Amino acid sequence: MLMSATRPYSPGDRGPDPEAAVADAPAHPAPGPAGRQVRRLSLEGASAVVPLARDFTREALHAWGWLPAATADRRAAAEDVLLVVSELVTNACLHAEGPDELGLSCDSDRKVLRVEVSDRGAGQPTPRTPHRAGRPGGHGMFIVQRLCLDWGVVRNPGETGKTVWAELEAPS
Repeated sequence: MLMSATRPYSPGDRGPDPEAAVADAPAHPAPGPAGRQVRRLSLEGASAVVPLARDFTREALHAWGWLPAATADRRAAAEDVLLVVSELVTNACLHAEGPDELGLSCDSDRKVLRVEVSDRGAGQPTPRTPHRAGRPGGHGMFIVQRLCLDWGVVRNPGETGKTVWAELEAPS
């Protein structure tokens, strides 16, 4: 079952790509459906998963031309991607016994990047409302919501867990 924070599905997509190639930190991006570049990192049983996920994402951003960034806007977009990865992986650690996998995909023109974090948790991530900026904790999904074009949750019927996804746009 697919859920989105802003619409029933993201543009041109209905959740995680079941045909995407799965590999641990491939040296080169693998072509996915419709020319998407896909990278996947298994995080199951790994330690220090947040820095591991950020390093993996930084490598993908370099491979896909988001880094090194030529402008402040492009640098900010790359930092937004790293922050969203950190927030989603951290949420899986705090609320779902840890993440199983990080998936990254970039469309063929490298304008939209999709982040997916799979875990075995039953909970439903939601931004805390009302958002209280002065209080510690509880800001992760609020940050994701503010930085992303869209985000949502995919659950596969009969399976434990979920995939939380978010899509970010590169500046022009």
